[in-house]
Amino acid sequence: MIAVDDKVALYRDLAQQLGGLISGERDAIANAANTAALLFASLPDLNWAGFYFLRSPEELVLGPFQGKPACVRIAVGRGVCGAAVERGQSVLVEDVHAFADHIACDAASRSELVVPLIRERRILGVIDLDSPLLARFDLDDQRGIEAIAAIYVKASADL
Repeated sequence: MIAVDDKVALYRDLAQQLGGLISGERDAIANAANTAALLFASLPDLNWAGFYFLRSPEELVLGPFQGKPACVRIAVGRGVCGAAVERGQSVLVEDVHAFADHIACDAASRSELVVPLIRERRILGVIDLDSPLLARFDLDDQRGIEAIAAIYVKASADL
């Protein structure tokens, strides 16, 4: 695991890199693709990093990602992604096998962090990170990915 001080610095650097990477680009899909790639390449111990977009009040649809093929549609309220949308807040799961109604797209995933994409109190989708390690994510990861999500939403005008 990364030390807390190093993790805070890592997310600060990632936020700066993402800001430069998507600066001036307004396309939500292009920005999601680069954000997913940056997260997957930069964060240790991930087996999936990507986006789901809220395409109706009842359903998330898969967006750009890095990792193994994933579930295409997730109902709001189902799994960790659906729970984050339903609750309107980030959901950090140390052990996905202990999370009621977890959707196992990749059986190797042991922990998960899902952060909603919010603009003007409206949820537009989520960033989803999975890890094969138990308890991979903590509050520093959550805060870091929430900052990444805010940068992504601000840049992506057509989201």
